[in-house]
Amino acid sequence: MAEKPPVSPWLVLSVGVFAISTGAIFARMADAPALVIAAYRTGLASLFLLPFTGAGTLREARGLSRKDLLTVVLSGGFLALHFAAWISSLFYTTVASSVVIVNAIPLWTGLLSPMLTGDPFSSRLKKGLLLALPGGVIIGWGDFALGGTALWGDFLALLGSFFAALYILFGRRVRPRMSLTGYVTLNYGTSALVLWAIVAAMGLPPSGYSGTTWAAFFLMALVPQILGHSSYNWALRWLSGGTVALCLLGEPIGSTILAALFLSEPVTLGKAAGGALILAGIFIASQEEKNEPHKRRKEG
Repeated sequence: MAEKPPVSPWLVLSVGVFAISTGAIFARMADAPALVIAAYRTGLASLFLLPFTGAGTLREARGLSRKDLLTVVLSGGFLALHFAAWISSLFYTTVASSVVIVNAIPLWTGLLSPMLTGDPFSSRLKKGLLLALPGGVIIGWGDFALGGTALWGDFLALLGSFFAALYILFGRRVRPRMSLTGYVTLNYGTSALVLWAIVAAMGLPPSGYSGTTWAAFFLMALVPQILGHSSYNWALRWLSGGTVALCLLGEPIGSTILAALFLSEPVTLGKAAGGALILAGIFIASQEEKNEPHKRRKEG
Protein backbone atom coordinates (compact mmCIF):
# COMPACT_ATOMS: atom_id res chain seq x y z
CA MET A 1 0.00 0.00 0.00
CA ALA A 2 1.33 3.42 -0.97
CA GLU A 3 2.05 5.71 1.96
CA LYS A 4 1.57 9.45 1.96
CA PRO A 5 4.30 11.92 2.90
CA PRO A 6 3.71 13.97 6.08
CA VAL A 7 4.07 17.22 4.11
CA SER A 8 3.44 17.89 0.44
CA PRO A 9 6.70 17.22 -1.47
CA TRP A 10 5.74 20.08 -3.78
CA LEU A 11 5.67 22.53 -0.87
CA VAL A 12 9.07 21.31 0.30
CA LEU A 13 10.45 21.51 -3.23
CA SER A 14 9.16 25.08 -3.56
CA VAL A 15 11.18 26.06 -0.49
CA GLY A 16 14.13 24.16 -1.92
CA VAL A 17 13.94 25.96 -5.26
CA PHE A 18 14.07 29.36 -3.58
CA ALA A 19 16.93 28.34 -1.29
CA ILE A 20 19.02 26.86 -4.11
CA SER A 21 18.38 29.95 -6.23
CA THR A 22 20.50 31.98 -3.80
CA GLY A 23 23.59 29.84 -4.40
CA ALA A 24 24.80 31.70 -7.49
CA ILE A 25 24.40 35.08 -5.76
CA PHE A 26 26.39 34.02 -2.70
CA ALA A 27 29.08 32.47 -4.92
CA ARG A 28 29.47 35.77 -6.76
CA MET A 29 29.77 37.56 -3.39
CA ALA A 30 32.76 35.43 -2.43
CA ASP A 31 36.15 36.74 -3.51
CA ALA A 32 37.89 33.35 -3.51
CA PRO A 33 38.82 30.56 -5.95
CA ALA A 34 35.80 28.59 -7.14
CA LEU A 35 37.04 25.31 -5.64
CA VAL A 36 37.55 26.96 -2.25
CA ILE A 37 34.00 28.32 -2.39
CA ALA A 38 32.69 24.85 -3.19
CA ALA A 39 34.75 23.26 -0.41
CA TYR A 40 33.50 25.71 2.20
CA ARG A 41 29.90 25.29 1.03
CA THR A 42 29.81 21.55 1.73
CA GLY A 43 32.45 21.62 4.48
CA LEU A 44 30.64 24.15 6.65
CA ALA A 45 27.30 22.45 5.99
CA SER A 46 28.77 19.18 7.26
CA LEU A 47 30.19 20.86 10.37
CA PHE A 48 26.82 22.47 11.12
CA LEU A 49 25.07 19.11 10.87
CA LEU A 50 27.54 16.91 12.77
CA PRO A 51 26.67 17.97 16.36
CA PHE A 52 23.02 17.12 15.72
CA THR A 53 23.28 14.16 13.37
CA GLY A 54 26.75 12.65 13.83
CA ALA A 55 25.95 9.92 16.37
CA GLY A 56 22.80 8.77 14.60
CA THR A 57 24.53 8.82 11.23
CA LEU A 58 27.34 6.62 12.53
CA ARG A 59 24.84 4.06 13.82
CA GLU A 60 22.92 4.15 10.56
CA ALA A 61 26.08 3.82 8.47
CA ARG A 62 27.06 0.67 10.38
CA GLY A 63 23.72 -0.88 9.43
CA LEU A 64 24.05 -0.17 5.72
CA SER A 65 25.10 -2.78 3.25
CA ARG A 66 28.44 -2.25 1.53
CA LYS A 67 26.58 -1.49 -1.70
CA ASP A 68 24.37 1.18 -0.12
CA LEU A 69 27.32 2.81 1.62
CA LEU A 70 29.25 2.90 -1.65
CA THR A 71 26.21 4.43 -3.36
CA VAL A 72 26.06 7.28 -0.83
CA VAL A 73 29.78 7.91 -1.21
CA LEU A 74 29.49 7.97 -5.01
CA SER A 75 26.58 10.40 -4.80
CA GLY A 76 28.65 12.69 -2.56
CA GLY A 77 31.57 12.47 -4.95
CA PHE A 78 29.37 13.50 -7.86
CA LEU A 79 28.00 16.38 -5.76
CA ALA A 80 31.58 17.56 -5.26
CA LEU A 81 32.28 17.43 -8.99
CA HIS A 82 29.00 19.26 -9.68
CA PHE A 83 29.96 22.15 -7.41
CA ALA A 84 33.53 22.27 -8.70
CA ALA A 85 32.32 22.62 -12.31
CA TRP A 86 29.26 24.80 -11.75
CA ILE A 87 30.75 27.34 -9.32
CA SER A 88 33.73 27.66 -11.65
CA SER A 89 31.33 28.46 -14.50
CA LEU A 90 29.96 31.48 -12.62
CA PHE A 91 33.31 33.23 -13.02
CA TYR A 92 33.27 32.90 -16.81
CA THR A 93 29.65 33.51 -17.82
CA THR A 94 26.52 35.25 -16.51
CA VAL A 95 24.37 33.92 -13.68
CA ALA A 96 21.45 33.49 -16.11
CA SER A 97 23.50 31.46 -18.59
CA SER A 98 25.12 29.34 -15.90
CA VAL A 99 21.96 28.39 -14.03
CA VAL A 100 20.04 27.72 -17.25
CA ILE A 101 22.70 25.40 -18.66
CA VAL A 102 23.38 23.61 -15.37
CA ASN A 103 19.67 22.88 -15.18
CA ALA A 104 19.86 20.62 -18.20
CA ILE A 105 19.86 18.01 -15.40
CA PRO A 106 16.45 16.56 -16.41
CA LEU A 107 17.85 15.60 -19.81
CA TRP A 108 20.50 13.45 -18.15
CA THR A 109 18.14 12.04 -15.50
CA GLY A 110 15.52 11.21 -18.11
CA LEU A 111 18.09 9.27 -20.11
CA LEU A 112 19.78 7.56 -17.17
CA SER A 113 16.88 6.93 -14.75
CA PRO A 114 15.63 3.69 -16.35
CA MET A 115 19.15 2.23 -16.10
CA LEU A 116 20.22 3.53 -12.68
CA THR A 117 17.03 3.71 -10.59
CA GLY A 118 14.31 1.88 -12.52
CA ASP A 119 12.13 5.01 -12.54
CA PRO A 120 10.30 5.23 -15.88
CA PHE A 121 10.69 8.17 -18.22
CA SER A 122 6.92 8.80 -18.10
CA SER A 123 4.82 10.50 -20.74
CA ARG A 124 3.94 13.40 -18.43
CA LEU A 125 7.60 13.91 -17.55
CA LYS A 126 8.38 14.01 -21.27
CA LYS A 127 5.65 16.59 -21.81
CA GLY A 128 6.93 18.61 -18.88
CA LEU A 129 10.43 18.57 -20.34
CA LEU A 130 9.14 19.69 -23.74
CA LEU A 131 7.80 22.83 -22.06
CA ALA A 132 10.39 23.43 -19.37
CA LEU A 133 13.61 22.97 -21.32
CA PRO A 134 12.74 25.50 -24.05
CA GLY A 135 11.72 27.84 -21.25
CA GLY A 136 15.18 27.52 -19.77
CA VAL A 137 16.77 28.26 -23.13
CA ILE A 138 14.61 31.37 -23.54
CA ILE A 139 15.65 32.68 -20.12
CA GLY A 140 19.34 32.57 -20.93
CA TRP A 141 19.20 33.11 -24.70
CA GLY A 142 20.35 36.71 -24.61
CA ASP A 143 23.31 35.80 -22.42
CA PHE A 144 24.67 32.81 -24.33
CA ALA A 145 28.10 33.61 -25.68
CA LEU A 146 29.47 32.31 -28.95
CA GLY A 147 33.10 32.04 -27.92
CA GLY A 148 35.90 33.07 -25.55
CA THR A 149 35.82 32.63 -21.79
CA ALA A 150 32.01 32.69 -21.67
CA LEU A 151 31.89 29.59 -23.88
CA TRP A 152 34.20 27.83 -21.42
CA GLY A 153 31.83 28.86 -18.63
CA ASP A 154 28.90 27.41 -20.57
CA PHE A 155 30.78 24.10 -20.98
CA LEU A 156 31.58 23.95 -17.25
CA ALA A 157 27.91 24.53 -16.42
CA LEU A 158 26.89 21.69 -18.78
CA LEU A 159 29.47 19.41 -17.17
CA GLY A 160 28.08 20.42 -13.79
CA SER A 161 24.58 19.41 -14.90
CA PHE A 162 25.78 15.91 -15.81
CA PHE A 163 27.43 15.42 -12.41
CA ALA A 164 24.33 16.79 -10.65
CA ALA A 165 22.15 14.24 -12.44
CA LEU A 166 24.39 11.41 -11.21
CA TYR A 167 24.27 12.89 -7.68
CA ILE A 168 20.45 12.84 -7.77
CA LEU A 169 20.13 9.41 -9.35
CA PHE A 170 22.58 7.65 -7.03
CA GLY A 171 20.85 9.37 -4.12
CA ARG A 172 17.49 8.11 -5.36
CA ARG A 173 18.82 4.53 -5.26
CA VAL A 174 19.60 4.61 -1.53
CA ARG A 175 17.57 7.49 -0.09
CA PRO A 176 14.34 5.47 0.49
CA ARG A 177 16.29 3.17 2.84
CA MET A 178 17.94 5.95 4.85
CA SER A 179 16.81 8.76 7.11
CA LEU A 180 17.19 12.26 5.71
CA THR A 181 19.71 13.29 8.39
CA GLY A 182 21.84 10.19 7.91
CA TYR A 183 21.86 10.51 4.16
CA VAL A 184 22.71 14.22 3.92
CA THR A 185 25.38 14.00 6.63
CA LEU A 186 27.20 11.20 4.79
CA ASN A 187 26.58 12.76 1.38
CA TYR A 188 27.69 16.31 2.19
CA GLY A 189 30.58 15.02 4.27
CA THR A 190 31.88 12.92 1.38
CA SER A 191 31.54 15.89 -0.96
CA ALA A 192 33.46 18.10 1.45
CA LEU A 193 36.32 15.60 1.80
CA VAL A 194 36.66 15.30 -1.98
CA LEU A 195 36.65 19.07 -2.50
CA TRP A 196 39.10 19.81 0.31
CA ALA A 197 41.43 17.11 -1.04
CA ILE A 198 41.38 18.88 -4.42
CA VAL A 199 41.95 22.27 -2.78
CA ALA A 200 44.94 20.90 -0.86
CA ALA A 201 46.38 19.15 -3.93
CA MET A 202 46.17 22.39 -5.92
CA GLY A 203 47.69 24.47 -3.11
CA LEU A 204 44.76 26.89 -2.97
CA PRO A 205 44.59 29.22 0.08
CA PRO A 206 42.00 28.18 2.72
CA SER A 207 42.13 31.51 4.58
CA GLY A 208 42.93 35.20 4.26
CA TYR A 209 39.55 36.26 2.88
CA SER A 210 37.42 39.34 3.57
CA GLY A 211 34.45 39.48 5.93
CA THR A 212 32.07 39.57 2.97
CA THR A 213 33.59 36.39 1.57
CA TRP A 214 33.34 34.58 4.91
CA ALA A 215 29.70 35.68 5.17
CA ALA A 216 29.11 34.26 1.69
CA PHE A 217 30.71 30.94 2.73
CA PHE A 218 28.41 30.61 5.75
CA LEU A 219 25.29 31.69 3.86
CA MET A 220 26.00 29.19 1.07
CA ALA A 221 26.32 26.39 3.62
CA LEU A 222 23.12 27.30 5.47
CA VAL A 223 20.70 28.37 2.74
CA PRO A 224 21.29 26.66 -0.63
CA GLN A 225 23.10 23.63 0.85
CA ILE A 226 21.41 22.65 4.13
CA LEU A 227 17.98 24.11 3.38
CA GLY A 228 17.94 23.80 -0.40
CA HIS A 229 19.67 20.51 -1.15
CA SER A 230 18.21 18.83 1.92
CA SER A 231 14.72 19.72 0.65
CA TYR A 232 15.48 17.93 -2.61
CA ASN A 233 17.03 14.97 -0.83
CA TRP A 234 13.93 14.69 1.38
CA ALA A 235 11.74 14.69 -1.73
CA LEU A 236 13.73 11.81 -3.27
CA ARG A 237 11.94 9.48 -0.85
CA TRP A 238 8.60 10.40 -2.39
CA LEU A 239 9.25 11.47 -5.98
CA SER A 240 11.24 10.06 -8.88
CA GLY A 241 14.72 11.35 -9.63
CA GLY A 242 13.49 12.73 -12.96
CA THR A 243 10.71 14.75 -11.34
CA VAL A 244 12.98 16.16 -8.64
CA ALA A 245 15.49 17.13 -11.33
CA LEU A 246 12.71 18.77 -13.36
CA CYS A 247 11.79 20.94 -10.37
CA LEU A 248 15.38 22.18 -10.35
CA LEU A 249 14.39 24.03 -13.52
CA GLY A 250 12.67 26.48 -11.22
CA GLU A 251 16.11 27.66 -10.08
CA PRO A 252 16.74 29.90 -13.12
CA ILE A 253 13.59 31.84 -12.28
CA GLY A 254 14.71 32.60 -8.73
CA SER A 255 18.33 33.16 -9.71
CA THR A 256 17.36 35.53 -12.53
CA ILE A 257 15.21 37.61 -10.18
CA LEU A 258 17.91 37.72 -7.50
CA ALA A 259 20.58 38.57 -10.08
CA ALA A 260 18.43 41.47 -11.24
CA LEU A 261 18.06 42.74 -7.67
CA PHE A 262 21.63 42.29 -6.47
CA LEU A 263 23.83 42.02 -9.58
CA SER A 264 21.99 44.42 -11.92
CA GLU A 265 21.24 41.71 -14.50
CA PRO A 266 17.89 42.80 -16.01
CA VAL A 267 14.74 40.66 -16.21
CA THR A 268 13.61 40.74 -19.84
CA LEU A 269 10.28 39.81 -21.40
CA GLY A 270 11.93 36.70 -22.81
CA LYS A 271 13.06 35.58 -19.37
CA ALA A 272 9.55 36.11 -18.01
CA ALA A 273 8.09 34.01 -20.85
CA GLY A 274 10.70 31.31 -20.26
CA GLY A 275 9.83 31.23 -16.57
CA ALA A 276 6.17 30.68 -17.41
CA LEU A 277 7.07 27.69 -19.59
CA ILE A 278 9.22 26.21 -16.82
CA LEU A 279 6.40 26.49 -14.29
CA ALA A 280 3.98 24.89 -16.75
CA GLY A 281 6.36 21.98 -17.26
CA ILE A 282 6.76 21.44 -13.53
CA PHE A 283 2.98 21.52 -13.07
CA ILE A 284 2.46 18.82 -15.72
CA ALA A 285 5.10 16.58 -14.14
CA SER A 286 3.57 17.11 -10.68
CA GLN A 287 0.26 15.67 -11.91
CA GLU A 288 2.03 12.43 -12.85
CA GLU A 289 3.40 12.01 -9.33
CA LYS A 290 0.06 12.86 -7.71
CA ASN A 291 -1.76 10.27 -9.84
CA GLU A 292 0.86 7.55 -9.37
CA PRO A 293 2.51 8.05 -5.97
CA HIS A 294 5.70 6.22 -5.18
CA LYS A 295 5.83 3.76 -2.33
CA ARG A 296 7.65 4.73 0.79
CA ARG A 297 10.17 2.10 1.74
CA LYS A 298 11.13 3.13 5.24
CA GLU A 299 9.87 5.38 8.02
CA GLY A 300 12.19 8.24 9.01
